[in-house]
This record gives sequence, C-alpha cells and structure tokens, in this order.
Amino acid sequence: ASLALVRAIAFCSCGAPSCSAMASSSSVVLDGDDTITSRDQQKTESDVLNFFKTFLAQGSEESDILLNRNLHEEWLKKGLQQLPTQFSGLDASRPWFVFWISHAMEVLGVYDQSEWAPKVGAFLSRCQHPEGGFGGGPSQLAHLAPTYAAVSAIIIAGDEVAYKIVDRAKMYQFLMRMRCPEGGFKMHDEGETDMRGSYCAIAVASMLHILTDELIEGVPEYVRRCQTFEGGIAGEEGLEAHGGYSYCGLAALCIAGKASALDLHAFINWAAHRQMGLEGGFQGRTNKLVDSCYSFWQGGIFPLLHEAFRQEGSDVALPSEHLWFAPKPLQTYVFLACQHPGGGLRDKPGKSADYYHTCYALSGISVTQYGVDGSPVVVGDEKNLLRRSDPFYNVCLEKAERKSAYFEALGPLEVDGRQVKGREGEGAARGRKHLLSQGN
Repeated sequence: ASLALVRAIAFCSCGAPSCSAMASSSSVVLDGDDTITSRDQQKTESDVLNFFKTFLAQGSEESDILLNRNLHEEWLKKGLQQLPTQFSGLDASRPWFVFWISHAMEVLGVYDQSEWAPKVGAFLSRCQHPEGGFGGGPSQLAHLAPTYAAVSAIIIAGDEVAYKIVDRAKMYQFLMRMRCPEGGFKMHDEGETDMRGSYCAIAVASMLHILTDELIEGVPEYVRRCQTFEGGIAGEEGLEAHGGYSYCGLAALCIAGKASALDLHAFINWAAHRQMGLEGGFQGRTNKLVDSCYSFWQGGIFPLLHEAFRQEGSDVALPSEHLWFAPKPLQTYVFLACQHPGGGLRDKPGKSADYYHTCYALSGISVTQYGVDGSPVVVGDEKNLLRRSDPFYNVCLEKAERKSAYFEALGPLEVDGRQVKGREGEGAARGRKHLLSQGN
C-alpha cells in the first residue's frame, strides 16, 4: 500500500508526473501572490518527490525500503562516547545529548545496558544540582528541560544504580519551587513559564513516582487556557498552536489522567490536518514545512488521544483500525527522504543529520508502528520494526514498566519535615498497562 502511494504521488496513470505532485509552481494552489512560504513549500515538495522518484526508478519494491540500522548505530555510538568540538556551543544541553542518543539506540535495539548505563549514570550524577533537579552540565543551574532529559536517560539506563542517582526529595522541592500560581511551571529560578515546563515537571514527577495533588493543582486549567481556536496548544496563552507544545500539554494531562480538561475533538481535527498530503510527514504549525521531528511531536499525539478517550469511557466511536492519521506515508517519508548517507536522520532533504532529529524521527516511528490493537504496521523490510515506546514519557515501554517496580516499592518521601506520598500519574500507569496487555 505504501509503495502504491509513492507511485501515485510520483506518476499519474499515463507515466507523466502527476499534476497534483509536480514540483513546479502549479503544485501548490496559492490563495494570492507567490510568497517565501509558498516557494519554500514548492522546493520541499520537489526535494521529497525526487527521493521518491529515485527509489522507483531503481525498480525497487516496497520490501526494499530499508532503515539502515548499522549505519545509524555506529554514528550514534560515536556521539555518546564523545561529541565533535563544534557542539561546544551546546554545553548547556549535555543531558539532552545523552537522552537523544540513548533513546535512539534503545528503539533500534542496540543500547547495551552493561556498557552504557554506568557511563551515563556517572556523568549525569555530576549534573545534579545540590538543591534538586539537573543542570545542562556539571555545576550548572538546575533547569526543567535537562532535568527531564536526565531522568529519562536514567530510566533508559534501566538499573537500580542509575535510579539511585536521583535525590527524589530534593527533586520534589525543586519541582514545587518551579510551580507558578497560575498553574504552569517556570523552567528555572526566575525563568520563563511555558508549556515545556508543565510537561517536564509532570513527566519527571510521574517517572520518579513523586507526583502529588499539590504538584498538579491548577495544571489542567492552565493547559486548557493555552488551547487555541484551532484545537492545538500554544506555548503560552494567546499564541499559535504548535506541535511540540501541543504534545507537551496533552501528555502532561494524559499522564495525570486529566485530559478531559481539553476539547479533545478539536484537538484531533487540528492534529490530523498537520500530516502533509504529498510528503507524508508532519508539519509543526499551519502553513509550515514538513519536519521529521514532528513524527513524534505530532505522531505521538494520536495514541495519547485514543487512550484518553478510552480511559474516559467516552461515547466517541473509537476507530478500531487506525488512530486518525496514516502511519505508512509517515514511515515512507522518514525512511526514503530523511536518512543521511553518513549516518543519522535529518529534518528534511538538504539538511544535515543531527541527534535531535534522529531521536524524534525514530521516536515517532516507534510509537506509530503499532496499531490500535498493538499489531505492527511496518513499511518496507520487516526489520524496520522498532521497539515500542511509551507515548507518555518517550522511553521504551519495557523500561517504563521496569522503573515502576523499583519506585513503587519505595516509601514516602521526607520533605521539609513532612511525609510526602507520591505516585505515578494515573493516566500513564493505566495507559501502559493497556499497551502491555497487547503483548508488544
């Protein structure tokens, strides 16, 4: 089916380029004058279409669509061991590199826990701030973004030695300090408040089983105020709906079991319209270009929405065969247009590979290669199937379950002279139980 789609996009029945897919000024129906936006869209369509045509011109069959695992594995291992010097400007993002590379390796099935877990744990322990949370590197200010990245990488490391690195009591104090009266979370002391903070704080607390009612108080109302007329969620109240912020807001509420605070029907409508008709991948906002990272930020929204409706017991007629989007065109875009010949994955043709896009392109494939009933939906070689990710946290499903057994057994926290009984988010726990019951 995916190969037939590629053929239909590239050629019409007479063998000439299809009028709807020609990489010329006629391929985009303009509402007015030619603009930078429309010209960029035309170029992107042309670039992607050329990759599709090249594949077909080689006489290839669908089974020839291949994820080059060995190439990407070697590229990722080099990065986890030592980053090139040109990354020195991203010194405040070092836990992110650990997470991006670790997660890409785990969904590929090549994360060697015995080799990498001790190294990951040793480095991240030096990034933990003495007053709670993690900084972007050793001796740096605690910040919610690298805190999420560090905790996720520790969950991927997957053993008690790594789990024990986190000072959960001080982490809870840090998260409570980041809470804002309006229901959001600031990213760091005296920092900005946006939807990233809500997700990072709720996800971290839930992964560590320190989520409490006082921590999530006001969060559903705050996220709801940031849902726009389009249906998606903005970074801040009054701004434009955006794929990354939409995932963050929805996932935060789904973890806590509070997704009903949103207009989920409007959310589905907005998210479904972000999949590009020719390219197959997702855009992040209306009238923007396709980008492989949105394979996760947008693709991960659909299993969350389906699970939210299921948990709610809504009278919505949940589809039994799809999740309101097309996973095969998405995989076709990533596999044919986004694999870099030097290793790693890229945003789109013409771009360089980087660890961020490699992580989220593969993350998106990982959560969308499994249907409503858990059955695989794979384009190309059967070896293209990735390990399934937990859509709530974006770590492998098995790792999310493994950490639960450890943290659930711990007693209440002693915080500021009082006992705090934390938990995992109800929505995330129920959702994972449902996914695991499918046997994948």
